[in-house]
Amino acid sequence: MKAEIIAVGSELLLGQITNTNAKFISSKLAEIGIDVYYQTVVGDNPARLDEVLTIARQRADVLIFTGGLGPTKDDMTKETIVKHIGTTLVSDDEALGYIQNYFERSGRVMTDNNKKQALVFKGAHVLPNRKGMAPGMAVEKDGVQYILLPGPPHEMEPMFTDAAIPYLLGATGNKEVITSRVLKFYGIGEADLEYRIQAILDKQTNPTVAPLATADAVTLRLTAKAQSTDEALALIAPIEEEIRAIVGEFIYGIDDDTLSSKAAELLIQNGWTISAAESLTAGLFTAELAGEPGIGASLEGGVIVYNEKVKISQLGVDSELLDEFGIVSEECAAALATSVQRKFATDIGVGLTGAAGPSPHDGEPVGTVWIGIAYKDEEPKTYKLFLSGSRNANRLRSARFALYYLIQLLTEIEGQN
Repeated sequence: MKAEIIAVGSELLLGQITNTNAKFISSKLAEIGIDVYYQTVVGDNPARLDEVLTIARQRADVLIFTGGLGPTKDDMTKETIVKHIGTTLVSDDEALGYIQNYFERSGRVMTDNNKKQALVFKGAHVLPNRKGMAPGMAVEKDGVQYILLPGPPHEMEPMFTDAAIPYLLGATGNKEVITSRVLKFYGIGEADLEYRIQAILDKQTNPTVAPLATADAVTLRLTAKAQSTDEALALIAPIEEEIRAIVGEFIYGIDDDTLSSKAAELLIQNGWTISAAESLTAGLFTAELAGEPGIGASLEGGVIVYNEKVKISQLGVDSELLDEFGIVSEECAAALATSVQRKFATDIGVGLTGAAGPSPHDGEPVGTVWIGIAYKDEEPKTYKLFLSGSRNANRLRSARFALYYLIQLLTEIEGQN
């Protein structure tokens, strides 16, 4: 089946909010084997929505609408669609009761226009809304499935997962399971990754392998179709093994892992403590880690040492070392890592220094970054980067590269223990 996602709302066209619903729905449809060929955004205008409907029903089997189900006059999605497909609206008793109970519990007066939210297509399959008031609905007309969902993501997402997907699986008669496994990469570009695994991409059938670049990672989504999840994962396993043999050094996690969550996981499960001394990143590295639940068991603290005198006064970095090698240097990064490790008495110390831009710093060109990581009494590891981007992009990428190198080192140490 082919699907089209139609988001209704003038606020989307004005750039006041981002259409995250389409991204969520597309990813979920892919998991059940329904292809999304088009995504459309239309304002709160009945005539223009009617035009969109005329076009969409000719090129898709499933039309999924988000937004326009509320109580106000500009919420006109179902009123427009009901005229277009030639049916009527009726009040759903369960939805109306849920709305009335909501107002009673909250101690608010329910106005008549709120009853509008309980109206559904006659004969429709009602999709209950457990996070809001307006129910969704699904109806088939002339071979096309029409699915209407609320606009707020916190209402739409659980409704789509819990009610719309089971409905679609029943409508398509699809008894197969589609399972995906996502490999997360850092330190390698999308083009380089694709080049290295081109032979795998050329022969893909089931599972399929799809590369994707995001702001903080490059991913490979391995997707298999089978009669059960276990069978699908069994199909994925040898392809993943083959990929890991080629580019495994760049893999830091799977599925929902992020750089910060994976680093936090390794620190917490091994009982390791960490501290950081940040120059060019000015706390970005520590902030990324601090966002992870439970990290308080490992993250002891950190210091921002943005200029030379603070590096000396707060961490005791040798002034002669800085005079000889400079602030943007391997020696400075290593000194920051060992000094902060000693200051906070942690297992691990991380130091970051560099020239973020827009001008060269300490004689080093823009984008030059040094990262130092000290582990217990071992010689600190150092890593050099040459980044190209804006000042703040370089700073953020430096923090994330530090997380990536930290993951690599911790994984290596974990394997030795």
